[in-house]
Amino acid sequence: MRKFALLVCMLVVSLGLGGCPKAFKGAEANLPPGIALGDRFYTRYSFQYEKNRHRTTNYRRGSLVPINTEVELVSWGRKGFQIRLLPDGPVIQIENVQKYTGDTIEQAFHKMLARRPVDLGRFTPRERRYIKAGKVAVGMSKEAVIAAIGYPPVTATPTLDLNEWRYWASRFDTFIIRFRNGKVTAIVN
Repeated sequence: MRKFALLVCMLVVSLGLGGCPKAFKGAEANLPPGIALGDRFYTRYSFQYEKNRHRTTNYRRGSLVPINTEVELVSWGRKGFQIRLLPDGPVIQIENVQKYTGDTIEQAFHKMLARRPVDLGRFTPRERRYIKAGKVAVGMSKEAVIAAIGYPPVTATPTLDLNEWRYWASRFDTFIIRFRNGKVTAIVN
């Protein structure tokens, strides 16, 4: 019985210590200048997450976090950072996948979060509806598409000057957004 109790105690301790991957904590000394744990920010675009994780590859699956959602920086590590959706939402691990974004963790952080909400007044009322829903529609500007669903991976869209952006719907499925004169003309699955 004592061995069982000891085993249970060890399990509880290991789960308590292992609840947060080392890649996402313990690197506070590497925080970008002017950024501290506990600081509050706003999301600069809508994104989705699954199992409390968002990879910067930007898969279009899972729960939606709308643009201008207030978040708190919880931890910082060598592979990404963690944010808490405010006021009392879950903690989400943001994993930077540099191979697909071309961004350092700091660059990914600043693309995703800002100290102030995005001014949605620069978009048309129709664009604002789609942006808040995390969706894209024909007629939206390139800036509205980024606000609605974030940035496409650089491996398939090396520059935003292109008239065709490829996003990943999941690990195995992509879709293309086509533009003409800076406006969406088609969304191809």
